[in-house]
Amino acid sequence: MCGRNSLFIDQADLEARFDAEVVADGGYTPRYNIAPGDDLHIITNEASDEIDTYHWGLIPFWADEPEEGIINARSETADEKRVFERAWESRPCLVPSSGFYEWKSPNGGSKQPYRIFREDDPAFAMAGLWDVWEDDETISCVTILTTEPNDLMNSIHDRMPVVLPKDTESDWLAADPDTRKELCQPYPKDDLDAYEISTRVNNPGNDDPQVIEPLDHEQSGLGEFSS
Repeated sequence: MCGRNSLFIDQADLEARFDAEVVADGGYTPRYNIAPGDDLHIITNEASDEIDTYHWGLIPFWADEPEEGIINARSETADEKRVFERAWESRPCLVPSSGFYEWKSPNGGSKQPYRIFREDDPAFAMAGLWDVWEDDETISCVTILTTEPNDLMNSIHDRMPVVLPKDTESDWLAADPDTRKELCQPYPKDDLDAYEISTRVNNPGNDDPQVIEPLDHEQSGLGEFSS
């Protein structure tokens, strides 16, 4: 799954990386600890040259009241779920990230948080679906798609977000649903890395550079995560 995100690249670098301009109300503020219910910066298929903010949690269209919503969707079955039907068919998006967080419980003990990032890229894109909930108010909302873990993530968690290789990001936004489903694979390259961080990340109120500091020393490679 993906239950916490970060995006702290400089705005100019973010816009250059995705060839898009920040248009969000309130502009752009670097975030080190983005929690469900917060706003995520995203790029939609309908405005691929704009970076806007959407509520993290896709609110079911039948909901009578706004709610936190569904933060993750299983890519293997999203096309079968009524709640994602409209979004899966025609509303893909990119969710930029400087790194996401996941928790591991070694031998059933207390959960240890990890930061997962891409070594060669200060911001990468996760695959998402967006929608709009409408009643007395209108809320643009987003969910992040997940898939089976790759070798790195397998030692930490049994799911991971769909991290898109850079050369498939535009395909994700433009392709038909069948082609997009083929893109929902465990991240295939070996430039993802991970290291232990402190439990400061557990509190969404801690939103500062200290969150990403290595717990002891930066760890990389699958063998170092084995219990």
